[in-house]
Amino acid sequence: MKNSLFLIAFLIYIISFGQEQPFSQTEISVNTIIDGTLLVPNGGSKTVVIIIAGSGPTDRDGNQNFLKSNNLKKLSENLTKNGIATFRYDKRTVKQIRTGRIDTNTMFDDFVKDASDIIDYFKKDERFDKIYIVGHSKGSLVGMIAGKDKIDGFVSLAGAGQPIDEVITEQVTRTAPMFAEDTKRVFDILKEGNTTDDFPVALGSIFNKQIQPFMMSWMKYNPQVEIAKLEMPILIINGTKDLQVSVAEAELLHKASPKSELKIIEKMNHVLFTIEGDDLENSKSYNEAFRPINEELIRTIVSFIK
Repeated sequence: MKNSLFLIAFLIYIISFGQEQPFSQTEISVNTIIDGTLLVPNGGSKTVVIIIAGSGPTDRDGNQNFLKSNNLKKLSENLTKNGIATFRYDKRTVKQIRTGRIDTNTMFDDFVKDASDIIDYFKKDERFDKIYIVGHSKGSLVGMIAGKDKIDGFVSLAGAGQPIDEVITEQVTRTAPMFAEDTKRVFDILKEGNTTDDFPVALGSIFNKQIQPFMMSWMKYNPQVEIAKLEMPILIINGTKDLQVSVAEAELLHKASPKSELKIIEKMNHVLFTIEGDDLENSKSYNEAFRPINEELIRTIVSFIK
């Protein structure tokens, strides 16, 4: 009996070992700041998609310290299984944290420069003659700015349509209305180019004195203005279960760029999973890497690119 079980286990190992991945994987250092993973279908691809992550110290797979969904890894692998090369990368803050060299002077434009440097890197790669960007959440705005006049197509995935100060003010008004006026007041100060210590402790995660310069560098950009500058095919995607970026934000982007394609995916949330239940299930999913990525999302992006 033991010999039979051993033989079955050995055969399963041999079969799984012999199954070839449908793509090759290469680790790439674009520069001293940016490291990422390039996936290329075994049959090759003339198009490469650069995936740009959202807020926070997000790594190439879409994860942060205490939140692991692997959503960007799943997005990347599924696109590549459909014949499209992909490059996903760690944000510069990830490497800073890992090396213990955090640069508190990092501004929004630094993330734009990183994305622009990656585009330039792949423009020199003769395997590819088309470059697309898929920008997730904050990465949508980063991608719009970095890709202007440089790429062949753009996908905004759960990207905001309003400047960040308006987005945050709206969120605070909805979830903690007692702090709405303070939020507006502090943002007015930041718009004048000044910093302040005068804000409620409860708003410290938003207005920490160390964060304020970065916030000022971010809020000067209006996504509706930036997307209107793009002269390329544009796809705007949002999910109806997104707790962070509402469908209305996607509609604002679409209105600003009337030739764009708008796709609203039922039951998809901010981390690109399908949610059947309530907000509790939705929130828990941010740390549930076992969940599959929304299939309609993959079909939509593949169809747009091909």
